[in-house]
Amino acid sequence: MKKERKSAPAWLEEGRSHVWHPYAQMQTMPPPLPVARTEGCRIVLADGKELIDGVSSWWSAVHGYNHPHLIEAAKAQLDTMPHVMFAGLAHEPAYTLAARLSRLTPGWGGEKSLKHVFFSDSGSTAVEVALKMALQYWNNTGKPRKDRFICLHRGYHGDTFGAMAVSDPERGMHKAFKKNVIMHYALEIPSGEYSFAEFAETLKDIAPQCAGLIMEPLVQGAGGMLFHSPDTLAEIHRLCHEHEVLFIADEIMTGFGRTGSMFACEEAGIIPDIMCVGKALTGGVTGLAATLATGAVYEAFLGDDPEKALMHGPTYMANPLACAVANASLDLFAREPRLEQAATIEAALHKGLRPLRQLSGVFDVRVKGAIGVVQLAPQYFSAEQFQQAFVERGVWVRPFGDIVYLMPPLTISPDELNTLICVVCEVITAWAQEVRQKVGYLFR
Repeated sequence: MKKERKSAPAWLEEGRSHVWHPYAQMQTMPPPLPVARTEGCRIVLADGKELIDGVSSWWSAVHGYNHPHLIEAAKAQLDTMPHVMFAGLAHEPAYTLAARLSRLTPGWGGEKSLKHVFFSDSGSTAVEVALKMALQYWNNTGKPRKDRFICLHRGYHGDTFGAMAVSDPERGMHKAFKKNVIMHYALEIPSGEYSFAEFAETLKDIAPQCAGLIMEPLVQGAGGMLFHSPDTLAEIHRLCHEHEVLFIADEIMTGFGRTGSMFACEEAGIIPDIMCVGKALTGGVTGLAATLATGAVYEAFLGDDPEKALMHGPTYMANPLACAVANASLDLFAREPRLEQAATIEAALHKGLRPLRQLSGVFDVRVKGAIGVVQLAPQYFSAEQFQQAFVERGVWVRPFGDIVYLMPPLTISPDELNTLICVVCEVITAWAQEVRQKVGYLFR
């Protein structure tokens, strides 16, 4: 006997005309799925249906949902001090977190360590802070003409105006604002000897005007889950230092084990001048981000002149509740095998998704750490239809652009991971058969 689905909860019906959802055309958007609770690696809907989460709530819930250690830390902090302003005051959760976070970053202990931490409340804000740091660094050191940035095609760094300005100006989701943001230099990621020479020559020419280069190391996230090699990352970093351009690593998506290392920059053996982190910093429990800088950057802001200080301060920066949860998240990275779990996920994704390469309409299958990507023919691809098919089969996967991707919690069980992979393969295989019927031949 078929189980009857419950009607939508009253709060959904009452609030739908008031809520504005992200990245959605509200006139045509299908009704959102009402969530009742979360547990482990699952999202439980109001009607009781369970979905295995394949995207970690936008890549943040690395420990799964409702991890008892994170919840206990939040409850304990709520009892003592949920929030206090950070201007002129200090509290233990933030100071402890800053020290612990610095010690985890690439190159800790060396002369170029990322010793200095500026807290904020979101990834976009962390990027804004990084851009302001870079600009003011050059102002404070007597080179105010260095007031532009180098960004990369397919790059994405957030939704605020500074972050939009250093995201891809043509193919990104913010092209509607192209005329409203400051124009910077957008370059292709070099991939061969000739393109590296061209990239190096271009960087040399524009360096006198450039405060910094910002990039997502190893994996470009919202721009299409595109990968580049550690050697490419290392060479771009070297060229930046050669031509006095600060290197800004946006590790908001790649950090905290997602690419297989604690931070992606480690694989290239580089230490950025400025690094942004967020998302998984609190294990997906609450919003918190940070911008870290080397001593060389930090010291340029010191002196007797008040105008040399970094003038930035979000109201909820270093929120004690969020910092307490972030400390608990770092506890889990220290005592549980998160990087080994990422390696296990990587192996399963390689094995499970590889057969899709042979299907009609599948352009590419790529895996890096706990990230699996299937790139499809965009002219036959409907993200909305794919998402509906996934939900019907009990998984939460949110495709975008021309890709279906998996970035599950690092704590996902083997059975849950196998279900995710099998469902993705099933849905894409059925789609590929339809594509081949439409075009009449093997379409690659």
